[in-house]
Amino acid sequence: MNASRKKIAVFFGGRSPEHDVSVVTGLQILHAIDQSRYEAFPVYITPEGGWLTGDILRKRENYLLSAEGLAQTQSVTLDVTPGRRARLVPLKKAGLFKKVENIEFDAAIPSFHGLYGEDGNIQGLFEFAGVPYAGMRTLASSVLMDKGATKKILHSAGIPMLPYAIIKRPAQGYMIAAEDLKAMMGPVSFPCIVKPSHLGSSIGVAKAGDLETLRAALPVIFEYDDAAIIEPFVENLVEYNVAVSKAFGEVRTSAIERPKTTDELLDFKQKYCSGGNDKSGNKLGSKTEGPVSEGMLSLTRELNPDIPADMQDKIRKWAMEMFAAVDGTGAPRIDFIGNSKTGELWLNEVNPWPGSIGYFLWEAAKDHPALFTDLLTALIEEAFTENRARALPKDPVPKDARLLKRRG
Repeated sequence: MNASRKKIAVFFGGRSPEHDVSVVTGLQILHAIDQSRYEAFPVYITPEGGWLTGDILRKRENYLLSAEGLAQTQSVTLDVTPGRRARLVPLKKAGLFKKVENIEFDAAIPSFHGLYGEDGNIQGLFEFAGVPYAGMRTLASSVLMDKGATKKILHSAGIPMLPYAIIKRPAQGYMIAAEDLKAMMGPVSFPCIVKPSHLGSSIGVAKAGDLETLRAALPVIFEYDDAAIIEPFVENLVEYNVAVSKAFGEVRTSAIERPKTTDELLDFKQKYCSGGNDKSGNKLGSKTEGPVSEGMLSLTRELNPDIPADMQDKIRKWAMEMFAAVDGTGAPRIDFIGNSKTGELWLNEVNPWPGSIGYFLWEAAKDHPALFTDLLTALIEEAFTENRARALPKDPVPKDARLLKRRG
């Protein structure tokens, strides 16, 4: 046992429609992390918002927790006092003669998808508490989980994106009058695609060929999100995804993937409930065995597809330009859509913390391939680097700005 191992808290679950996918990602990370360098433990946030830790949370079959399972966990909260080692504070009181210890750790891996985790909320909390954490920073996470804000920010970078309109949830109810909705569509005409503005995992995505179909699709979205985004429907749809990171010491892009689907749209079940095999029929995964390979929630995909060199160059170039525009960290995945007949290509959206961290994209990279374990190590070490770069003095008020007397 290496006594100098850093202790890593892997956070997952959360108050999000993508709660279940987050649990799977978190468990994959716990299994794949380099045990010789790090001691990792789970911190599960329930759909109701409770924070729990305990060994029972390491196994997928224990979710969602039964009453007996809950009894084997410890309720905790984060000590937000900066300037010392991060720690979780137990909420349950121990017996009369039993002391409940705080749980100290060195860095966090927030493995959330969607609301209240991937969108800058938990990142802001970690920043406030001075906790080193993996992934994108607060601002980038917040912007990139808002599809409308992403388009506004990246427009100045000259990256091609489809026109769009944002439809806000009404103050009362979920239905919008047809004449009002038509006025909200702006530059978008039919057929169009409508989807939640702040969610991922293809939840709530629908195609609308007319106003009434669009109206009917909105209540499903508004149940989980306060805004929908509409864009023109792309004929002969093809999708390309690529990840980008500087955690390895330089900005790199991963393998490109081309998702396969027989339908016009890739829905949630296709995306997360089909097998993950390569061209030879082998399970995609890291060098580790168990949950990582068997529990992979992925779609059928083609890695390193045969596409024109100029298109591949555009995908990688625009991904890196996006990354630079938001002062990127972590390993976000950038999704592009195109028209396979015309060759047109647009940046569609960005996933700050993609499912399974997109580890299979890095394993399949032609230049500098990296196993899941190596990717996690790079992201953890980047967390420490970013934390040091943003550190403030113990007294953050400059001497010339001090209006109150310091004592001691």
